[in-house]
Amino acid sequence: MPEQASAHPHPAYPVGLRLSGRRVVVVGGGQVAQRRLPALVAAGADVLLVSPSATPSVEAMVTSGEIRWERRRYEDGDLADAWYVLVATSDPAANDRASAEAERHRIWCVRSDDAEAATAWTPATGRSAGVTVAVLTTDVHDRDPRRTAAVRDALVEGLRDGTIAARHERTRAAGAAAVALVGGGPGDPDLITVKGRRLLAEADVVIADRLGPRDLLDELPPHVEVIDAAKIPYGRFMAQEAINQALIEHARAGKAVVRLKGGDPFVFGRGMEEVEALAEAGIACTVVPGISSSISVPGAVGIPVTHRGVAHEFTVVSGHVAPDDPRSLVDWAALARLRGTLVVLMGVDKIGAIARTLVEHGRDGATPVALVQEGTTAAQRRVDATLATVADEVVAQDVRPPAVIVIGEVVPVGRPLSA
Repeated sequence: MPEQASAHPHPAYPVGLRLSGRRVVVVGGGQVAQRRLPALVAAGADVLLVSPSATPSVEAMVTSGEIRWERRRYEDGDLADAWYVLVATSDPAANDRASAEAERHRIWCVRSDDAEAATAWTPATGRSAGVTVAVLTTDVHDRDPRRTAAVRDALVEGLRDGTIAARHERTRAAGAAAVALVGGGPGDPDLITVKGRRLLAEADVVIADRLGPRDLLDELPPHVEVIDAAKIPYGRFMAQEAINQALIEHARAGKAVVRLKGGDPFVFGRGMEEVEALAEAGIACTVVPGISSSISVPGAVGIPVTHRGVAHEFTVVSGHVAPDDPRSLVDWAALARLRGTLVVLMGVDKIGAIARTLVEHGRDGATPVALVQEGTTAAQRRVDATLATVADEVVAQDVRPPAVIVIGEVVPVGRPLSA
């Protein structure tokens, strides 16, 4: 028999189990199983659940074919041929019997009700950039799950945001080059995705738009070259062709290149043009979606783009050209007939013409409008109007881009919350 932890308080021996295709038995279908099963499935384990009942989430895993389910109580012999067992029922006697069977057959067994009676412990686990961080306490008599989880979270967050230096040599085939096209979100640096932030931390060159999360650039190490690709309206700009060429040249030089864009790269961001240019040059491109300002900026001031009983659809449209401009691809007459929410991006200087066109084609002039300038940033502000008054309000309130314009009955829904 193995030595009991209570008699010999040795620390646990950490190890990674390769469970792909191997039988794992989970006894009990409650909250513990609900938390642990996804990782077992992700590891490729052949999971058998033994339990008379299960939570709806666990049942959904059965329905989808991810695990098998014996809908009954544990019986001796259920652990046959298992490599690993999780015992998590509310019946201590059943837990003892299952644990004893695992002991007899030398199967590693985790117990949710009695860690000292188990032969294995589940660490606090997190993942980032292909690395799994697993934290176990060294004191068998002081297993504080809050502390191990806090240590895990600190390590994972550090790896994700680059504050823990864990750079690795990127292995590339000779002549291979790659670029990451990263959507930075609406402006708040905390709203970039985890993957986007990690790629920024690994970058050698960052080509950044004006509308990207600028605060993140201050966190980059001194060796990182930052190229300003700002396209300031009616001012100095870097032509799209020059941006494409810069991406290609730096990638071919063996640099880790990140193209940092505001919002999502494919929502009026010309991201696909950059992907196409890289493809023509034979350069691989990883696209990291971003949180679009079309949804997040209204949400930041309490405006839901849809709301039950108010709006069942929302439409996002570019307002960078006026409705009567022959270059416009927008059917404004059709939009005027819709009852849902209309979100206009890049339309501050054209909002007067847009509002008049919508009213001319049937939209009520009293329809509420909100303009949210510099949404999600410290400079955020909201200006309310109607289709009939918005042109004058933009001038009177000196609304400037970037601003997201929301048109529809959802505008006053969140007003008490944002007031």
